[in-house]
Amino acid sequence: MNLHEMTQLGQVTDYPDSYDANLLQPIPRELTRASLGLDNDALPFHGVDVWTHYEVSWLDLSGKPVVAIGEIRVPASSANLIESKSLKLYFNGLNFTPFESADAFIRQVEHDLSVTAEAPVLLTLQPAHEAQSLVDFPGQCLDGLALQTTSYLPDPSLLKIEENTWVDEVWHSHLLRTNCPVTDQPDWGSMLIHYQGPRIQPESLLAYLVSFRRHSDFHEQCVERIFVDLQQYAGAQALSVYARYTRRGGLDINPFRSNFEQLTTRWRTSRQ
Repeated sequence: MNLHEMTQLGQVTDYPDSYDANLLQPIPRELTRASLGLDNDALPFHGVDVWTHYEVSWLDLSGKPVVAIGEIRVPASSANLIESKSLKLYFNGLNFTPFESADAFIRQVEHDLSVTAEAPVLLTLQPAHEAQSLVDFPGQCLDGLALQTTSYLPDPSLLKIEENTWVDEVWHSHLLRTNCPVTDQPDWGSMLIHYQGPRIQPESLLAYLVSFRRHSDFHEQCVERIFVDLQQYAGAQALSVYARYTRRGGLDINPFRSNFEQLTTRWRTSRQ
């Protein structure tokens, strides 16, 4: 079965207004990890997929709507990722479902998403009217560097290192563009890379990130491909890779992978 057959993406879809956990569609992570030489039982990283859902709503017991912004955390070690359109359909069905409290809503959603992912999934809520703070990305920005390129498919051979120079550097770029593997719609985002190892020539790192511009894959797999390439082709020893994508249909997906640190900050620009 291919991705087009597994997902609701790109298909004419009914939008149910009643609760149905069966709407959630798991996609085995091993489908694409195998192509990267990754073994689900011996991953070279830990991490989490952080989803921000700006359109969470349900009913209280009197029938009055409640709205909130949700943050969903799916561990990178889960057997499955959750297909994004199925998640939207699932949450849409909750819009007319009564819950006695926000805690009851959280318990139900965490249960359903955990079953789908086959790992513990966490949901936190905040009032929808609270301002979302902008947090600048740390480190140096690659985007002002001069670049001449015609490479718009992932090409790790673009990465160049200075073998005799060991560094601890943080770089970021807001030029990331990838594509949905099912609909081919573009996805836009910011990329953060923290690494220790031989110095990567910044211009080559920018050229490599730009080479994803025509690449089609889910957000999670794009980040894992970048992680693997920076380890294998640039010799990064300690490495963190984080992508903050812009939202689509009220959802953004922000994967983090690292072999030495945890995600502690929600970096966010005005696009996200």
